[in-house]
Amino acid sequence: MIEHKLSNVLLKPAEHLTGHDELYAFCSSPLAYDDARQALVVDEPTDFMTFLNACSTGKWAKYCGIHEVTLSLELSGDACEVVIKGLPAGARADAESTVELDRLSIKPEEGGHARVSATIDAAGMDLVAFELLPAGRTLLHSGSYSARVDEARVRPVRIALSTTTFKKEHYIVPNIELMRSSVAGDDGPIHDNFHMFVVDNGSTLDAAALSDELVTVIPNANVGGAGGFARGMLAALDSEQPFTHVILMDDDVHVFPESIKRTYNLLALATDEYANAFVNGAMLSVEQPTRLFEDVSHVLRSGKYTKLKPDHYVDRLADVVANERENVEVEHAYGAWWFSCIPVANIREKGLPLPVFVRCDDVEYGLRSNPTYMTMNGICVWHESFEGRPRASVDCYQYVRNFLVMAACDGFVNTELFMTRVWRNVMLRRRELEYGAAELLLQGVEDYLRGPEWLMEVDGSALMRKNAQLNDKFVPLSEVDPELLDSADLDAIHPEPHHAIGIAGKLRKSIPYDKHLLPDALLRKAPGHMQTTGPCVYDNDTVARKTVLVLDVTGEKAAVRRMDRERNRRIIERERTLKRRWQLEHEKVAAAYADAFPKMTSEAWWRGYLGMK
Repeated sequence: MIEHKLSNVLLKPAEHLTGHDELYAFCSSPLAYDDARQALVVDEPTDFMTFLNACSTGKWAKYCGIHEVTLSLELSGDACEVVIKGLPAGARADAESTVELDRLSIKPEEGGHARVSATIDAAGMDLVAFELLPAGRTLLHSGSYSARVDEARVRPVRIALSTTTFKKEHYIVPNIELMRSSVAGDDGPIHDNFHMFVVDNGSTLDAAALSDELVTVIPNANVGGAGGFARGMLAALDSEQPFTHVILMDDDVHVFPESIKRTYNLLALATDEYANAFVNGAMLSVEQPTRLFEDVSHVLRSGKYTKLKPDHYVDRLADVVANERENVEVEHAYGAWWFSCIPVANIREKGLPLPVFVRCDDVEYGLRSNPTYMTMNGICVWHESFEGRPRASVDCYQYVRNFLVMAACDGFVNTELFMTRVWRNVMLRRRELEYGAAELLLQGVEDYLRGPEWLMEVDGSALMRKNAQLNDKFVPLSEVDPELLDSADLDAIHPEPHHAIGIAGKLRKSIPYDKHLLPDALLRKAPGHMQTTGPCVYDNDTVARKTVLVLDVTGEKAAVRRMDRERNRRIIERERTLKRRWQLEHEKVAAAYADAFPKMTSEAWWRGYLGMK
């Protein structure tokens, strides 16, 4: 039997989490980390049953068959009590529902360190953690959870981290250095079983300077996220030292090396039932660092994406527990590629991503692979919220075109239901004078009908630049016509960026009106205003308006839309023509995509497309 580490206790708050100590520990004062002594200073009751520092014993039992864990702490300073506690499965998710499992009195020798080790029966517990009750000032130097396991049952694991970047040095370079310093200094098995591949789609990084035995920077053409991740997968497949798993991770994230380590330990100890599972890390919001946005989603037959969980605010114990308890093992699931760990065997069997540049590549890969997903508190990244980045060139064109390709290849989505949503969306965009978005929706359908050969040859980067010209142009409010600002009630709408639009909003959107049908005499001169947050649009003040002022999620920038009756007429005519064409061609085109699918996702095609030898 050997002692196999499960997770470390994180003591020094990351810079991007300043002011959010509840992710690490609950206490009445801000956490104080002493850099000189490399220890957390504890001078009041401090509870570590948190998102980052509780041991997810319910998940370790489920995925790895582990029911007993060992808590190890290194302490110095004044005497303290260590209270070990657990939250039983099914119990109410609050501090009062925790049960005391053990209590240790620790008195470090003067000037010395006390090393504490306690074995915990965690059977039936969703979470296990500890609380420190200091008599004066105690220093916590380190902590970890581990389990005694038969060495023969530990799986060989070697992880390749593949991240695709495009001119985001301010994110990717610190992430490279963070992973290098953390993994190089780790005394566990991950030290010799990890490599980071950075696929540089912008070819702006100094590959020679940044590459070493732990990191390889690969200059690459700008082939989008799909092409970048395909290149990273190929690098892992080509390695002389075989990898067992590839983690796909966005470049514009804050990541904890601890998330990689926990993933490694989870894979090493997984039971046969979960040996081939994917591990998906949660995305938390950079702007609201305690808001957990998503870890696993699934696709409905209508083509709609649906999160499996609501937003969780994981500075609250109730949400920490709820996040662990909610089931992610559902049909038609996918995990976004901000942090997704995929077995190499799956890549060899199922192939590489579809060449769609950006959007839907991770969704399609999830549907194609149909994996079991594992998730766990503390396996996560922090990513900029999507709500604040409305881009019709991505949200409309890329989404519609790529989703139709996916539907043709995977055969799950009801395409007619999906197209009903597309046509409705064209109407809604016209109604709000967002002509560019309506045109991009139609262009997405038209380009899908061009077929797979066009998709495999098109310059995705050039196409993205062209389509971006049709996006709303947001500028600071100081650059907007003052008369528009003076006549618009900007204080009326400032919703939280993540709130749903609600039933009333959905009903209002269903009313089939069109302001273009009204004569100018019935249209109000004062501009209407709305606020877009990405998935939600608050537009109660745009009826019968010739001009609409669109605020972004911050309320500090705006775009101006003006009625253009002739452009609206052309869009309507284009839509009618496209509907007729769709009815005549879509079945034949879908069959062509299905036939081309093996080629589009093959190693041979991707190597040629990427210019690899």
